[in-house]
Amino acid sequence: MTVSEFIREREIRGQVTFPLNEVREATGLSAKTVITELQRQASRGRITIPYRGFYVVVPPQYALKGIVPPTYYIHELMKVVGKPYYVCLLSAAAFHGAAHQRAMQTQVMTVAPRIKPSGMNAQLNWNYRQQIPQELLLSRNTEMGIVLYSNAELTAVDLVQFAGHIGGLQRAATVLSELSETIDIAKMEKVFPYTSSATLQRLGYLLEFVLEQYEQADKLYELLKASHPHLKSIMLNNTAPDNPNATANRWHVAGNIEIEIDEI
Repeated sequence: MTVSEFIREREIRGQVTFPLNEVREATGLSAKTVITELQRQASRGRITIPYRGFYVVVPPQYALKGIVPPTYYIHELMKVVGKPYYVCLLSAAAFHGAAHQRAMQTQVMTVAPRIKPSGMNAQLNWNYRQQIPQELLLSRNTEMGIVLYSNAELTAVDLVQFAGHIGGLQRAATVLSELSETIDIAKMEKVFPYTSSATLQRLGYLLEFVLEQYEQADKLYELLKASHPHLKSIMLNNTAPDNPNATANRWHVAGNIEIEIDEI
């Protein structure tokens, strides 16, 4: 069997992703020969290589652009990489209907060691947690399988905790304004073990003083005070200068930056 025949057979069977070792086993060719032929097939637009040693057959609907969206293959890719994951931040928010601030890349959360970005995976934006909270993930059917993504509550916390990865708290607040109707504050307590008190304080501050979601803010405050009775004073943005004139509030967050959400 040639490499071209292997790709054709996978395509017919609907198995459009495959690792290098499967090609070698099926063809009996050396690694060097297989890699050379796969690179040739990639240059012809028949396959794409989003990660070293992992290949995706380009389906007809994406052949013209030559770009396969990562949601098409991310679940299978992470199996090969051997890491837990979930689609996160702006990409997850889009799954929940908050698509105004859509990400240019698909944002994926995983664990260390870090994955080296390259031209091969330029469509993927890697983010890292110490632990992936499997119980807070949802799944969605895609064209060729499933994709895991954060639930609304974890997405909200991530947007604040990793605000620097999406352009800052103003952008986070804009997305939260769309996402807030989907958030169930009663479920937020399940996210607490995976984030910090400071993140929850900032989230509460945004809900109350920026988004004016007073009912949600009240519920979050009750949960936060029950688990963190002694809140430390923090700044809304650690990288901005302190504001000695900031108004005191129950979140103990000094509003040292102005936040205005974008029009949606």
